[in-house]
Amino acid sequence: MYGWRARIGLIVPSSNTTMEEEFRSALPDGVSLHVARVRLRKVNVEELKKMEEFVELAADMLADAGVDVIAYGCTTGSLVGGVGYDERIANKIERMTGVKAVATATAVLEALRHLDVKSIAVATPYIDEVNKKEEEFLEGNGFKVVSMIGLGIEDNIEIGRQAPEVAYRLGKAAFHHDADGLFISCTNFRTFEVLEALEVDLGKPVISSNSATLWAVLREVGIKEPVVGLGELLEFGLG
Repeated sequence: MYGWRARIGLIVPSSNTTMEEEFRSALPDGVSLHVARVRLRKVNVEELKKMEEFVELAADMLADAGVDVIAYGCTTGSLVGGVGYDERIANKIERMTGVKAVATATAVLEALRHLDVKSIAVATPYIDEVNKKEEEFLEGNGFKVVSMIGLGIEDNIEIGRQAPEVAYRLGKAAFHHDADGLFISCTNFRTFEVLEALEVDLGKPVISSNSATLWAVLREVGIKEPVVGLGELLEFGLG
């Protein structure tokens, strides 16, 4: 039986081509992944807000698979409504399904706190209006954003086409000496191949939307097995 240790439910934007592949590359043996989609083509404020309309339907169908946790796998889609919006999305999923839910934005906040990161550098593929929403959300939750750089990409398919070395170079460019750590945002931005290298080269903790979400859901289902090669958070933060 697939998922004999745990079954992970994942809701992703319809145009996301990265998150489920990164999860599958890193999930421990015995942990299965089951995915549903909600409509999103352009990463802008208008479309991100519309995603909420379809969350309950996607979650309800995922619950049919007997999943143990449901992740809402969209960073800005879970923060676009401001402080507390991430919790609102998760609560909506939990009320519909009775299954514990974790939004990516919440996972990022929890991961940064776990690593004792208070001031952060942020690298994103987003356009300016989306970066502004993210900065407001992070600062509204008590973090100091000391630098932020975006690629200015609105087409989510194009974000998914970016090679991991793009994330590496962007992360290095975004990093600031006053930052306690680096956060690379977007569940459709390929990062898993470069997280460890960035941590070594910067000498500071590095997380991405996908590494934080994976960490959060594994903790939720009680999986303590380290995931090696994705940085400090997943190698040492699950025990």
